[in-house]
Amino acid sequence: MPTTPARAPAPATAPAPAEPRTPGFELPLLLFGGFRALIDALHAELAAQGHPGVRPAYGFAMQAIGLDGATASEVGRLLGISKQAAGKTIDRLEQLGYAERAADASDARRKLVRLTPRSIDALARSAAIFEDLRAQWASQLGSERLAALEADLRTMVPLGRFRLDVPGWFGT
Repeated sequence: MPTTPARAPAPATAPAPAEPRTPGFELPLLLFGGFRALIDALHAELAAQGHPGVRPAYGFAMQAIGLDGATASEVGRLLGISKQAAGKTIDRLEQLGYAERAADASDARRKLVRLTPRSIDALARSAAIFEDLRAQWASQLGSERLAALEADLRTMVPLGRFRLDVPGWFGT
């Protein structure tokens, strides 16, 4: 009776090669690169929309001043810079028409820094531009991947108010 030849064992399939491990130092550089790409695009568009003098540090300062106003000391503390450095930034914002100093109605010894209509306009435009930039990222990465990235970053970023002390942090 004829026998069928035995089959040779199937060659073992090699496991799919693992993606090469990215060196640890690239993670902060990639995160910073993404941040920088967003901020650079924001400021290019702000300039095109009539706010060419706004620099990234000024955006942080306007956020620190807030809608209720703040003293130079409070702005400095929020930005992680000295009162003197905050004063220089506020001086520049004042020169550009983005801030004004006024006496505090509740304490005549305090000088408050307040946002002007020009700064409110710049912040409102910034918010709209960030929405457009997010939509561009969603278009390139896919909405689900971008949402997952945002969720993952929320997991890794400490809870609470976002820190505004980037100017001081980078300066140290």
